[in-house]
Amino acid sequence: MKKYSVFFLAILFLSCSKDDAPVVTGLPSDPAQYGTPFSKVPVVKDAAVYQVNTRAFSAAGNLAGVTARLDSIKALGVNVVYLMPIYPVGTVNSINSPYCVKDFQAVATEFGTLDDLRNLVNKAHEKEMAVILDIVPNHTAWDHPWITAHKSWYQQNAGGNIVSPSGYNDVAQLNFNNDTLQQAMIEALRYWIFTANVDGYRFDFADNVPFAFWKKALASLNSIPGRKLFNIAEGTRSDHFRAGFELKYGFGWFANLKDVFGQAKPATSITGMNTSEYVNSYEGSMVLRYITNHDVNSSDGTPQQLFGGNDGALAALIVSAYMKGIPMIYSGEEKALPYQLKFPFTAEKINWTLNPAVTANYKKILGFRNASAAIRYGELFTYSSDDVVAFTRKKDNETVFVMVNLRNRPVDYTLPASLASSSWTDGFSTANVTLTTQVNLPAFGYRVLQKK
Repeated sequence: MKKYSVFFLAILFLSCSKDDAPVVTGLPSDPAQYGTPFSKVPVVKDAAVYQVNTRAFSAAGNLAGVTARLDSIKALGVNVVYLMPIYPVGTVNSINSPYCVKDFQAVATEFGTLDDLRNLVNKAHEKEMAVILDIVPNHTAWDHPWITAHKSWYQQNAGGNIVSPSGYNDVAQLNFNNDTLQQAMIEALRYWIFTANVDGYRFDFADNVPFAFWKKALASLNSIPGRKLFNIAEGTRSDHFRAGFELKYGFGWFANLKDVFGQAKPATSITGMNTSEYVNSYEGSMVLRYITNHDVNSSDGTPQQLFGGNDGALAALIVSAYMKGIPMIYSGEEKALPYQLKFPFTAEKINWTLNPAVTANYKKILGFRNASAAIRYGELFTYSSDDVVAFTRKKDNETVFVMVNLRNRPVDYTLPASLASSSWTDGFSTANVTLTTQVNLPAFGYRVLQKK
């Protein structure tokens, strides 16, 4: 067992809360810091996240291929680049999942080298984008060295055999009741902050990892001097906010949005998601919202398949990016790929020449969000009908009024009295707009109006 300094023990004591387990906030033997910590990690409400599926992203499927397209990612209006797992994949019981990790502190040769990762991070920082890694603390590959060296770090059945998490036989379930395992995992998390100068993590399978560990791990990461980190919980538990996550996934939002488009569920149901997904939230915490990601693109279909074509996908994007969430764009989404990127993401590559008009719309939508304090910070007021999501966001002297028809047919939307007979500027064209008492929205049509 490592010996800890008096200073470290003092930090540990001061970080304890009266109702939770002690919180580790420092480690005695971090690697040397590579590079200069990035000073422009966005606050959560200013963030726009881009998920990189490295295997599908370029012809070579490596980190260098991502670095080569950082300008294109930046041009969308993105300021956080999230890399899917970069670690070596296990081969025992394997299905070649990037979430089957056999070494948390190495770069897989299929993606390149540590220098390739560092170069990607350096270039992204030069372009004022943060970089976060995808990591899965819940489990390891069956050929991870811990399997033989530290069997007690894994959950076991009555016969003493290591078990898998339910439904995932290619991996072995870690035992978070073991304090030494917790310490080793925190060391792995801190490693990349120092070794590659990354800016945080997207934590896979977060709902299956105990609250006490998250509280301890986040406190440790946030104690690293001179760092502002960006961490996302891929989970829905209401205690993720209490553990210290500023962002968690909007699984419920996505499922509800699919039902609005595919099952004619009332658009008014979306308003309730802004309450249920924000239980235990605090000032500055948000929900990450998306219309596709690596899981649902592979299993459910493309945004065009789920939301009624390109027009429907853009309507879903507007609501997800503007209403009360942080937008996440998935690799190739901005190209409206007419095919899925199927697990384990080795068969298809993204065709970057497709659908430039869709890409232009993504730039327009994210660009307006980035320029509008009301969209990012404003108070939300909803006026939705069964077919139309309608809301205003107000911040200081700016008001934005958004109407989105979520039906594949024209809809006449009756304005609330407080917004009838009002004058606005079109948020995208800057043309003057005067409203009466009703607005006709074409199939999947939207209006984004602004006044300052």
